[in-house]
Amino acid sequence: MLFDTHVHLNARQFSEDRGATIQRAFDAGVTNMVVVGFDRETIPLAIEIAEQNETIYAAVGWHPVDAIDMTDEDLNWIEELAAHPKVVAIGEMGLDYHWDKSPKDIQKQVFRKQIRLAKKVNMPITIHNREATSDIIEILQEEDAKAVGGIMHCYNDSVDYVQACLDMNFYISLGGPVTFKNATMPKEVAVEVPIDRLLVETDAPFLAPHPNRGKRNEPAYVKLVAEKIAELKEMTLDEVSKITTENAFSLFRINK
Repeated sequence: MLFDTHVHLNARQFSEDRGATIQRAFDAGVTNMVVVGFDRETIPLAIEIAEQNETIYAAVGWHPVDAIDMTDEDLNWIEELAAHPKVVAIGEMGLDYHWDKSPKDIQKQVFRKQIRLAKKVNMPITIHNREATSDIIEILQEEDAKAVGGIMHCYNDSVDYVQACLDMNFYISLGGPVTFKNATMPKEVAVEVPIDRLLVETDAPFLAPHPNRGKRNEPAYVKLVAEKIAELKEMTLDEVSKITTENAFSLFRINK
């Protein structure tokens, strides 16, 4: 049993073979997934996919790259969708300093609004972080995000920040980069983080794990992530799969 906690089956890259992709994941032992919607186009499809598959769920939020496009109506819409029985988290939200579409101050405003919304509806949050770790941790602390907790999605930063995340009731989620041959930080994180605070993900169609790096990623490949974590932590694949899946059920408050 494996739980892909962050996948974009709603991406256009899956428009022609979405059903087959989902079946391949199930065949590979992926029992559960969370499809993440992050704008006006991807959110409805994330919920639609979740409605059509018993063990697939949705997260709804607004991506920081597009923060400048979010309106108050969009925020109200996300709040309404949070009541949907298949929605289990708010996000992905956060900060992205790599792209410059949305000014940093606007990203921060939208981030804070979504944290407050998540607290209002009492749901965990999914964090997108690119080159903005210290600002993200500062905002999470100031907004008391510990009250709901969440996921540091595709964590790819130093172990120096791990404890601050754990202290705020966040899980650390690892994806394809932990399998990359020259990627030392994710491997260090995999060793450092207690197994009961780890999650696995693909972020498909992005960041395909070795040996599929550079190709379209898909949720079946989350097994490769779990295998690498098992190797690094000197555990069995079954142990890592079972514990990370239990972690996801607990975080998302899913009754099995």
